[in-house]
Amino acid sequence: MYWLVGLMSLALVGLIATGLALELGAVRVVRLARVRRWLKPALATQLLVFVSAHLGLLVLGVGDAFAQTTEAASAGGAEISIGMGLAILGAGIPTGLSTIGAGIAVGPIGAASLAAITEKPESLGRTLIYLGLAEGIAIYGLVISILLLNRI
Repeated sequence: MYWLVGLMSLALVGLIATGLALELGAVRVVRLARVRRWLKPALATQLLVFVSAHLGLLVLGVGDAFAQTTEAASAGGAEISIGMGLAILGAGIPTGLSTIGAGIAVGPIGAASLAAITEKPESLGRTLIYLGLAEGIAIYGLVISILLLNRI
């Protein structure tokens, strides 16, 4: 199991190094053609190793996670069943998804409101209302998660 975590960490470091090399290589236009020839396959290889290591952790790590719950129960620790763990994960999903949605909504609305305020400063209040409505999406998800946690 540790070799899989090491492989995933190595793939992540490789992805970061390849991205930095691509970013810094764009400044040096002369070397870019030579560098790009081997960096794109390297990036694809690193991404393939990273995704396959994630899938391997998912497949092979499930048994280790189940084994740890039985060890924790025999040691006298607080036992959390698989259903309870899935329920807690399910209660957190609305917050995560609504936060992503709010981030996607706030970006264009914020840019448009800055442009509108630049042209017409008296439209500040209206644009703040639109921005607040987009931020409210995340708060709604948080409220739903709190309600779900109270039901568990």
